[in-house]
Amino acid sequence: MQAAAMAALAAPPVIKVAGLCGSLRKGSYNRGLLNAAMEICKDSITGMEIEYVDISPLPFLNTDLEVNGTYPPVVEAFRKKIDEADCFLFASPEYNYSITGPLKNAIDWASRPPNVWADKAAAMVSAGGGFGGGRSQYHLRQIGVFLDLHFINKPEFFLNVFQQPPKFDSDGVLTDEETKQRLRAVLLALQALALKLKGKCE
Repeated sequence: MQAAAMAALAAPPVIKVAGLCGSLRKGSYNRGLLNAAMEICKDSITGMEIEYVDISPLPFLNTDLEVNGTYPPVVEAFRKKIDEADCFLFASPEYNYSITGPLKNAIDWASRPPNVWADKAAAMVSAGGGFGGGRSQYHLRQIGVFLDLHFINKPEFFLNVFQQPPKFDSDGVLTDEETKQRLRAVLLALQALALKLKGKCE
């Protein structure tokens, strides 16, 4: 019993990550990045767990839906997941030089009083053509200023999915090993920042 207690004390705290995908498309490459991140955590990063948080059921933000400081059940459930997470991993394509509408909607719902994003670590990855979704990340950083989110600065992760060799298989599974290592580096940086912030709060 004593040995088990000592082992528990020696184990690093588990960092709970909420993973959010800005694309609702079934075969989304960005969802593929989140799935790959979840597998990487299971296989090679101790003390970190990623839970995919689905934003598709959320209604459009409308303050008429707020009644006496409460929100619709689906929104309350979403806000609870965000509140319970230690940090966040955003994966979003670039729509018109910015983040997607569904992701902005989710962000806005969780920022309603009380703001459940505040003072937590976050990282972002993106996949697409051209710049690999990079401009969406810069807008997300701007939004994060108001949310009081602390984004990692390095490493940055942009992925042009149309460059050869192929990065995903026909099922949307990330297969490129170099890309997996880049993604792992992002996760390790997120874990380090989350632990740092968690230590300051305790």
